[in-house]
Amino acid sequence: MATTLKDVATLAGVSVKTVSNVVNGHSFVKPENRRRVEQALAATGYRPNLGARNLRRGRTGFVALVVPELGIPYFGELAGQVLTAAREHDWNVLIEQTQGTREGERATLAALGPHLVDGALVSPEALTAADFGDPAVPVVLLGEHSVDARLDRVGINNVLAAREAVAHLVSLGRTRIAAIGAHPARGTAAQRLAGYREALARAGLPVREELVARVANYHRRDGAEAMAALLALPQPPDAVFCFNDLLATGALRAAAERGARVPEDVAVVGFDNTEEGAFSLPSLTTVAPDKAAIAREAVELLRRRVAGEADEPREVRAPFALRVRESTGGSAR
Repeated sequence: MATTLKDVATLAGVSVKTVSNVVNGHSFVKPENRRRVEQALAATGYRPNLGARNLRRGRTGFVALVVPELGIPYFGELAGQVLTAAREHDWNVLIEQTQGTREGERATLAALGPHLVDGALVSPEALTAADFGDPAVPVVLLGEHSVDARLDRVGINNVLAAREAVAHLVSLGRTRIAAIGAHPARGTAAQRLAGYREALARAGLPVREELVARVANYHRRDGAEAMAALLALPQPPDAVFCFNDLLATGALRAAAERGARVPEDVAVVGFDNTEEGAFSLPSLTTVAPDKAAIAREAVELLRRRVAGEADEPREVRAPFALRVRESTGGSAR
């Protein structure tokens, strides 16, 4: 039979209330009693009944993570970080993917009620402020999709990150710098495109619209097709800034198939710092958002909302760095 609090209390020679205080992390327990309870917990192998605890608190013990596509490595890696951060608060995580459509995102949000989850971390691509309305559970937004909703948000400064990536290419002496990833419906795409344009303007370089490649999706095939079209231009680019690592992976493949050497003929920079980029050949220079910090900050904001400790919505900017690797002349990984 499962060990109970009473069993632990009997072994430790203390009250059930004292054992409960130790298990729940309360500080007002005498050091000697705490030591005895901890020894008894270890000896009996006691495990708290989280389901019963959550019911007493009026909570489910679950939070939702809503992302566009788990097949995009960035979201898979971010999900792993969210799982780690959520465990620290005894939360389990339900993961939903929406394919980045407004219909999918609205349907997922509508299904997330207090009977199912305590709150949700949502990475939207198509939702509007009206779609959120008054959420049934606390919501924290991930990323930079432009939603004018009064909700907490965690992301990075995409404009600045893109600007730094393109400035790096400029510093290498590249002057025909292309961009792969323009998309009319993606807020992050607009911000990264703005950073690309700002970097060129600061360097005194013109924005050549033929070098701005639009894509339907952010997959490897889209990157490969865009790179092939760019390399077929009468004056192909000598550098390419891709709006995510999957696009960059496809671009590397297309360059290799067409005999364009990377980085000698064309330098390539990605965005997201996924593990795939570190092991590509050549390894990929990329913008590295601090995914652990994004997850940690988002879960903490959600915890505060669920606990009723938060007031005005907060926007947290997580750090990022440029990882210079072989695709722009750096070292492997």
